[in-house]
Amino acid sequence: MTSLILFGLFVILLVLNIPIAVSIIVATLATMLLTIDTLPALTTLAQRLSVGVDSFALLAIPFFVLSGYLMGQGGIAVRLIEFAKVLVGRLPGGLAFVNIISCALFGSISGSAVAATSAVGGFMIPAMEKEGYDKPFSTAVTVTAATTGMLIPPSNILIIYSLASGGVSIAALFIAGYLPGLLVTVLLMLGASFYIKRHGITTDKTISIGKFWPSLIGAIPCLFLIVLIIGGIIGGFFTPTEAGAIAVIYSLVLSLGLYKELRVKDLYPIFLKTINTTAIVMFLIGASAAMSWLMSYEQIPQTISNSLLSLSENALIILLIMNLLLLAVGTFMDVTPAVLIFTPIFLPIAEMLGISPLHFGIMMILNLSIGLCTPPVGSVLFVGCSVGRVSISSIMKPILPLYAAMLIALALTIAFPQISEFLPKLLGLI
Repeated sequence: MTSLILFGLFVILLVLNIPIAVSIIVATLATMLLTIDTLPALTTLAQRLSVGVDSFALLAIPFFVLSGYLMGQGGIAVRLIEFAKVLVGRLPGGLAFVNIISCALFGSISGSAVAATSAVGGFMIPAMEKEGYDKPFSTAVTVTAATTGMLIPPSNILIIYSLASGGVSIAALFIAGYLPGLLVTVLLMLGASFYIKRHGITTDKTISIGKFWPSLIGAIPCLFLIVLIIGGIIGGFFTPTEAGAIAVIYSLVLSLGLYKELRVKDLYPIFLKTINTTAIVMFLIGASAAMSWLMSYEQIPQTISNSLLSLSENALIILLIMNLLLLAVGTFMDVTPAVLIFTPIFLPIAEMLGISPLHFGIMMILNLSIGLCTPPVGSVLFVGCSVGRVSISSIMKPILPLYAAMLIALALTIAFPQISEFLPKLLGLI
């Protein structure tokens, strides 16, 4: 009965287009009032909201959000795009590949899919249109490629999963995201190539290989941020939160000092956007933590675990069911609340099946990343369509082979845990 009230009311509120965080809080409070007589509902809810965001690790999020905005407007994204152009720009349909690699590179230093969509899409979608690509395809490429920032560190959602899972090493999660992120990148390039060949898009001959060294020199300071952050965390020189602060300082040095793309007066709107984004994320985290606590109090995860395990004794079947459920969840729920709500439900089942929390986390985030670019709630999809000035319906056809590429990447990651566990084991993190 508790599960029925909680999830039923939550879904009804979502259908009524109530914001996700508000839907979570209302559903949680209503369930407490209706089913728990021994606890003061309002006081308990307030406590759970505050406890949910009371974590030192979460301090990394506003730092990485701020550094992402600074990179997007401080000239870093443009230099990464120029570097990607000389790498793959001469291949057939090369600008699509440039778009994908640029999103992966930008995601690897900003950790934000939305930031990558805005920064890279704002430059690449018009550039691709100028070279003869249709705008819906260009937007579809940007939207799907931007999700690689969820896996390639530093990633805010990996920090949140560490919190939700009870303490999986953030450093190990960061390193584990590299190979799956690169796998998605390569398969997206293959999916784009399929579309390009089918529609007869020709090579962009205007890109000269002679630009390699100038573009590399311009990109080296940006790429060094990856070495600085990840190397510092793995080497034990600083925590992920301290790494976020260092990323902000380094981004300021590049944007204000070296590249001079920003002025001091430009920082105020960037700080304001950072505050707004951080407030939204923290509100979602607090609300989701309250719902997770209620589910734990009412032993809902155990009930769901027993129900799933009773369906089949085949681990592959159970894993398939979990991933299908997560794919469905991703279509109507943002990644942050989905990770916080469903990790306590599905992680114990995964561990019973012999799946490590590290591998499960990468698999779960890759799965939910697909939802970022699917209607009706996909935040990256909406941002991409806004940047590209196209309708959602117009990009559905060109995005299908890219969806297929992401699903293949998910299937390979599920089937081969070594993809996510190889690097952490090599570096002695697990």
